[in-house]
Amino acid sequence: MLFIIGLVVCLGSVVGGYLMHHGQLAVLWQPSEFIIIGGAATGAFIIANPGHVLKATGGGMKVLLTGLPYWKKEPYMQLMGFFFELSKLMRTKGIKEVEQHIDHPHESSLFQKYPLLTKDHHVEAFICDNVRLIVMGSGMPNQLEELMDEEIHIHHNDRSAVVNAFANIGDGMPALGIVAAVLGVIVTMGSITEPPEILGKLIGAALVGTFFGVLMAYGVIGPMGKNIEAQYTGEHAFYICIKIAILNFARQLSPQIIAEFTRKHVPGPVRPSFQEAEEYLNSLGSGEAKA
Repeated sequence: MLFIIGLVVCLGSVVGGYLMHHGQLAVLWQPSEFIIIGGAATGAFIIANPGHVLKATGGGMKVLLTGLPYWKKEPYMQLMGFFFELSKLMRTKGIKEVEQHIDHPHESSLFQKYPLLTKDHHVEAFICDNVRLIVMGSGMPNQLEELMDEEIHIHHNDRSAVVNAFANIGDGMPALGIVAAVLGVIVTMGSITEPPEILGKLIGAALVGTFFGVLMAYGVIGPMGKNIEAQYTGEHAFYICIKIAILNFARQLSPQIIAEFTRKHVPGPVRPSFQEAEEYLNSLGSGEAKA
């Protein structure tokens, strides 16, 4: 929603200011310039990026429109609640009970209480795969931490590829605008014998290419890349909190301590207070769940 609002404000301000200078909107409608710039940008985008990045770009566009939930408090509360209850389950009913929830998350009443952990299949897999290693008795916490760090690093690099793709095409838009403008000047030179009013229109049409390229670079595509980057930064922070929760679960710390250590790693803007977290955990009841 903020993306749409920002886009309307940006384009509205440019067009509004242009009209205040008594500019004619019809002059800005130059389809040939838009085809040159848009087509060249699309082709360059395809040339520069492998197939998996092109496919992931669609996900990036969805993130722009809907956003990710990781700049809100609720996912972190659900994460703390999940590991709070999972730790209690481990203490009261043992590994076998925990294993049932981890092996069948979509049939688990525990996971069903925390839908934001299963909404993203990457998050669900990260939790289940690494808790499963603990249940299997594979590796020490330090080894598990290295494994999770590498997995988070790979996931973050995949996300960064999408951000870089937007940044690169945004950086190239002014140059493509110049290409369109130069082609417009070439056309104008072919009409050099025409009267000034015709030459003026042709030159104005050529300059629209430069205008459009710069506007798209700094007013639309560049900010789009920054928005996606911020969303994925929040997602990365969430993965770090998951890692902290899993590590402390592996160390068999108390449910309250696991939740508190996790809370301490939540980004400041959405970090619940100690009292908020305590009230939330107390509201969970016994913490027992059936698979």
